[in-house]
Amino acid sequence: MAAWAVFVSQTIFFISSLLNLYFWVVIIAAVMTWIEPNPYNPIVRFLYSVTEPVFEWIREHLPVVFGGIDFSPLVVIFGIQIIQTVLLPTLRQALIGSAFA
Repeated sequence: MAAWAVFVSQTIFFISSLLNLYFWVVIIAAVMTWIEPNPYNPIVRFLYSVTEPVFEWIREHLPVVFGGIDFSPLVVIFGIQIIQTVLLPTLRQALIGSAFA
């Protein structure tokens, strides 16, 4: 049972780390919209290719553009925070129980 607890804990830690990395990618992509960087820069293209599909999905399903200001990065950041603070600990608790917590 201890091996299962370690596996679940490490998997949740990995998912949390990926979400933390994506959090910073979203922040950087949002700040880059203010400065209008060169769209042919490979870093800019990577950031947009990673964030725009999620932003587009949010824009299609929620009214997040008000007065020309796009709030989809804030919705994504809020979603990441909810997943990290509520969903992942609950999932960990459900999978390994309180005996190994």
